Order: sequence, then structure tokens, then C-alpha cells
Amino acid sequence: MAFEIGIMTFGEITEDPATGALPSPAQRVRETIEQAKVADEVGLDLFGVGEHHRTDFVGSAPTILLAAAAEHTKNIKLTSSVTVLSSEDPVRVWEQFATIDLLSEGRAEIIAGRGSYTESFPLFGYDLRNYAELFREKLDLLLKIRDQNPLTWQGRLRAPLVDADIAPRAYGDTIPIWVGVGGSPASAVSTGRLGLPMAMALLLGPVNFHLETIELYREAAEQAGHDAAALPVSIVAGGLVGRTSQEARDGMYPYFAKGMLDNNHQRGAGFLIPRTAFDAQASPQGGLLVGSPQEVIDKLLAYNEVYGLGRAIIQMGFGGMPQTEHLKAIERLGTEVAPVVRREVAAREKSAA
Repeated sequence: MAFEIGIMTFGEITEDPATGALPSPAQRVRETIEQAKVADEVGLDLFGVGEHHRTDFVGSAPTILLAAAAEHTKNIKLTSSVTVLSSEDPVRVWEQFATIDLLSEGRAEIIAGRGSYTESFPLFGYDLRNYAELFREKLDLLLKIRDQNPLTWQGRLRAPLVDADIAPRAYGDTIPIWVGVGGSPASAVSTGRLGLPMAMALLLGPVNFHLETIELYREAAEQAGHDAAALPVSIVAGGLVGRTSQEARDGMYPYFAKGMLDNNHQRGAGFLIPRTAFDAQASPQGGLLVGSPQEVIDKLLAYNEVYGLGRAIIQMGFGGMPQTEHLKAIERLGTEVAPVVRREVAAREKSAA
């Protein structure tokens, strides 16, 4: 399986730390579609839009943005990153992604997650005390919708379905469903037992931050009778590809720091990341994928070696980086980084076979 490299965005609306300008929601949605278009043109494998329900994000309806992206792209896979399944109706989730799949001729994916931001739960009338059970039950329903139609199903937190005809169906055989995990060992174990691919989110930390969690995931998969070696694992991390290391770090830091302060406050106030801490995260041992093309290549290969990754998704432009610079970074990722990483990973796999 070829190593996949993609990008994702939450469409955050952040005051520019240099100019004080605040982009409008209309500007951000148009920029999001342009990012997908450029990512497709430069040969990246995946474009993702995350879900948030606040005025400082435009990603409250990722499926609409992905449907628009489908009409402006030809090859790139289109995914949520993530769909907060616990506060969604799995029937509606399937209908929307199956429609994207038809529009894109088979390029839709779902990354389903519990949601680290919890604003959607009261918004849609869900009790946070049912946080874990909501996800388990709704993931069970979503998987059954994918696998059979018509469907009879019963749970505890949602009305039952009796011979329900759920349409449309996928463009091809199926729609891939991943589970997004933020580092919880219990979540990784349950994902492994289901035999589902896992997308690990790494906000800050060392490259090997999730090593134990991924080992637990693969052990659980094997114990449940799945071929763990065949299950793809993805990492999702922040980053930026610059012409040089210094350009990338100097360009990313002000916007990343502003985003962490303004957009990362689901559990209270955001926090300011000092430049020294940011530079440590950009070092070879740190988790951020920021630097020159060669540095990002080296870091992606390090992730591949540590985790046996099959995919990496980079959140570039976080904090409202100007679109011109954001698009240049996407182009470098697609033309200078991705081909080398794919080639090197393929050579590793061939030598190991």
C-alpha cells in the first residue's frame, strides 16, 4: 500500500497577528476550496475538513465544503477530520458522505470521532454524560449502514430502524471509515477490536508520543482476529513546508501561536506557546512537521519508522496564515516532499519483504 500524504483544515477564523485583519467566513470558505484544488493539482492524496460549531471556525458543515471541493478536484480523497459522530445522526452522516462519494466518483472517506471540542453536544441536545456510549452506539449503526441495506437495528440512545432503506449507496463497493483517536488507550483498543483504521491526532509532543497507544491498538486487533499489519494507521499533526527551515519556522510560529491562543480553548482559555517550545516541537525529535522540504521528508520517514504509518495528514496554515503562503506550502508538500517520501517508504517495504 502506497504511503499517503494529505492536508486538513478546520477553517479557523483568526485575527492576523501581523495586520490585525480578521477574515470573513465567506473568505475562509473560498480559501478552503482553493486549498483543496491546489492540493489535488500537486498530487497530494487527501484533503480533510474538520468539524467545529463556533463562530471562530467555518467548519460546522464539513460535508458541504467537501461536496464543493469534489466539484473542483479530480483525484484527491475527500475526508472529514473528524466527523463528531457522537452528536450526529449516523443515517444522515452516511447519506451525506455517500452523496459526496457519488459527486467525486468514489473519493469520499469518513474519519469518525468522539470530539475533543464538546460544543456540539448541547447544541444538538445530547447529554455529555453519555459521551462514550453515544459514540459506541452510533459507530455501530454507521458500520451496519455501510454493510447492509435495508437495515433493522436497535440501540439505547436512538430510535430503532426496521427494514430501513438508507440511500444513496456508495459509488463503489464501500466508503472507508476511520476512527479518529486523540491518544486515549481505551479508544485505540476499541478501534483495534473493530478492525478499523485509526487516525491519531498529535497536537504537541515528541514523534514517539503515541507509540504505546498504537501498540495497544495493534495488539487488540490481533486478539480480535484481525490482521493488524494490514490495518492502516495515520498521524495528524501540524506543520508547514518552507523553502528553508528558518523560513518555515518564522512563517508558521506567529500564526500557530495565535491559533493556539484564540482557537484552542474548548476546555477554558487558550494558551500561549513560547517560541522556544515551538522550536523544540520543530526539532527532529518534536512532533510538528515544519521545516524545509528535506526536514519534513526526514520527519515523515521518522514517523513511518516509529509507527509503521501508512498515512500522514498535515494541518497547515493553522491560525489563519495568509492564503498565498499557505498555498506555496501545499505546493512544496505535493511536489518536493510527497514523491520522495512515497519512494523511500516503498523501498523500505520492498527491502523488508
